[in-house]
Amino acid sequence: MELDDFVSRNEPGETGKRFELENSKLLDIDVDGTIIAKAGSMIAYDGDLSFTGKSSAEGGLTGMIKSKVTSEGTPVMEVEGQGHVYLADQEKKIQILELGAGESISVNGNDVLAFEDRVGYEISTIGSLGGASAAGLLNVFLTGPGTVAITTHGDPLVLEPPVRTDPDATVAWSSNLSPSLKADRSLKDSIGQSSGETYQMNFDGTEGFVVVQPFEERSPQA
Repeated sequence: MELDDFVSRNEPGETGKRFELENSKLLDIDVDGTIIAKAGSMIAYDGDLSFTGKSSAEGGLTGMIKSKVTSEGTPVMEVEGQGHVYLADQEKKIQILELGAGESISVNGNDVLAFEDRVGYEISTIGSLGGASAAGLLNVFLTGPGTVAITTHGDPLVLEPPVRTDPDATVAWSSNLSPSLKADRSLKDSIGQSSGETYQMNFDGTEGFVVVQPFEERSPQA
């Protein structure tokens, strides 16, 4: 490939949207004011931008996604000013969601990449897996209006309830669902207690959706 062709083929595109995918794993945000992003996700930026890390779970949008199970945190940062910031997270695929006024989605804390500062932000926890797994317990409740970017390992699968899912593979679900945690004794006996598959998230009801990924993402144990 000629050098000029390489440059032109891979330079940023402009569509006029505030959140724009440069490819399936790289997000370009046109910042004019403030956006919230996962700390450590910035790979490049231009313009006049400042980055402020946040370290407290208090204060809504200026909070930290904090796991009570592992004592590990997923800190967020405010990106302020005018310019473009480019975000990525371990080559995970990026999904851009537009939330209407009052629309909400619950997302695994580790899978939140970025969102507009007008989006409501609340941290919630879901029971305990008895130390067998940390992923899937800590979720961020995001409420529109506004744009949200979440990440998945590979292409997501969206299922309708009733359904049971592996907590380590569960990315998000609609706000009308309240999952419970169930232990499957038959799986525990057949594949061993240490496997996350001995526990499932149980989604009841006839409406809503659950997002899973073809990957078991486990948080480090404390």
